[in-house]
Amino acid sequence: MRHSLVGSLSPHQLHSFFSLRQISSLKVPWYKDPVLDSAIDRDKDHHLVSRVVREVLLEPNQCIALRYLEKRRERLRLKIRVTTFLDWYPNLLEVYPDRIKPTSSPVPFLRPSQPLLSFLSRESEIRSMNEPLVLAKLCKLLMISKDRAIPMGKIVDVRQLFGFPDDLLTSFVPRHPELVQESNGYLHLVSWNESYAKSVIQLRADEESEAIGIRVRPNFTLKLPKGFNLKKEMREWVWDWLELPYVSPYSDVSELSTASREMEKRNIAVLHEFLSLTIQKRAPVDTIGKFCSEFRLSNAFSNAFTRHPGIFYVSLKGGIKTAMLREAYGEDGTLLERDPFLDAMKRFADLVDEGHREYLEGLKRKKQDLQRELELEQQQEE
Repeated sequence: MRHSLVGSLSPHQLHSFFSLRQISSLKVPWYKDPVLDSAIDRDKDHHLVSRVVREVLLEPNQCIALRYLEKRRERLRLKIRVTTFLDWYPNLLEVYPDRIKPTSSPVPFLRPSQPLLSFLSRESEIRSMNEPLVLAKLCKLLMISKDRAIPMGKIVDVRQLFGFPDDLLTSFVPRHPELVQESNGYLHLVSWNESYAKSVIQLRADEESEAIGIRVRPNFTLKLPKGFNLKKEMREWVWDWLELPYVSPYSDVSELSTASREMEKRNIAVLHEFLSLTIQKRAPVDTIGKFCSEFRLSNAFSNAFTRHPGIFYVSLKGGIKTAMLREAYGEDGTLLERDPFLDAMKRFADLVDEGHREYLEGLKRKKQDLQRELELEQQQEE
């Protein structure tokens, strides 16, 4: 039966058939990388706090009744009560009385604190200075997509990954009608900007070529962690695959077979470019999967991350599969190249840490006061 099937294929189909079997038959075990896992550990608390704060900021007039925010805890993945959250981070949101209805009694409401408003002002300045970068990222995502269009909901869902502003659709996009426009629930690329049509890998090859005076061929950088060894069969496949011409994520691949090694190289280029455009050079695998249709990726696209462990790493921290770009991180797990929006993230993290230290110091003072009271009582009894 198998012989009959293979014999019925054309030479081109036969090549694709064996390429697919060669790719799909390669099994690479997942290998834990504590260094890259630590990068996610460092940020998880700040990301949670950011989600809660953003929930308030996205409300009309940037205020919300405390009890309404309490009802959203499950969606926000907040495991503590909102009142406890306010105690832990006292410098982010302030509580004030207000009425839900004109005739109702006052209830606790939340609004941004003055320190948070100062941070938001600085963040706005950073966004204003880097608007060309944000526009380039947005156009690049649309240029990678097969129809040069992506549903607006998907773009909104990933806005924080790429540093897109909260007013992306209401203000940012209308400011650039010559490049992007919204129509029928989709964000469309209006015109192709050739200066955006080069991937990070191609730009890096151009820089190296200019520096050494010899044309450097664009290709992926392999960076295996210490102690990770590929089996001989896998090493041979990887080196053979690397010898294939680089396929830009911005090129037309409509003629490529979905089962070919060339398409595999193009898909890896798409995943590499997607992660390169993010602020932290990483993204949840499920989030990337939402773009399978637009980027011509198969439903089994996530297998590519483990099949190319020298390019990617999949962290399982927090019960979420997060794809990370290995080359973007140093030996200590810190990012080698800093996206401008990382400065804003760092400022927010510092604000969060400052508030939590204030909370812990308050607990320490209360404990010391209680200890002194107990000592006084003992002395009086004596």
